[in-house]
Amino acid sequence: MASFIHRVLFLVLLAALSPVLFGTHTLVKADDNLIKLQCRHAETPTLCIQCLKSDPRAPHADKVGIATIVINCLSSHSKTLASNMTRLASKEEDKKLKSACHSCSKGYVKANKNLLKAVSLLKIGDYDKANSGVKSALKYELFCRETFEKSKWKLPSLVVYEMRVYEALSEAALRIVDRF
Repeated sequence: MASFIHRVLFLVLLAALSPVLFGTHTLVKADDNLIKLQCRHAETPTLCIQCLKSDPRAPHADKVGIATIVINCLSSHSKTLASNMTRLASKEEDKKLKSACHSCSKGYVKANKNLLKAVSLLKIGDYDKANSGVKSALKYELFCRETFEKSKWKLPSLVVYEMRVYEALSEAALRIVDRF
């Protein structure tokens, strides 16, 4: 029951903060339909849509362009998480926690490289390898989250939120590309 409540609270928080994190832009109505169609299979379609609406290229994007924009949002969150983990490590005195933060930061940097490669693969039509790149990038985040969950160290709530957004955008990107 507690897990369900946490998930509901997360989705409410996600919907409330999405415009703050991604901004908003007006889209042409026909393009809204394509965006909604591509995002409707995501676990958090609102987050997927907000990501797409934050990019001025979205009104003119095709399916590959939409997937590219979602992966670019994911890349942006990867950079933010790498920076947050580096900042946390610099302030931490506990050697194990400091090491965990550095490890996560390096993982997010590697994840970002996988995401950039995934965008390149999308553009040449190699959708299976692009999805593999997104999956590889997600593994770094899942490892980081698991490290902190097992250790019982408490991360700042904004970092935890960024991690959840990262997971949700990863899932959205994977589902969009799977449908090609």
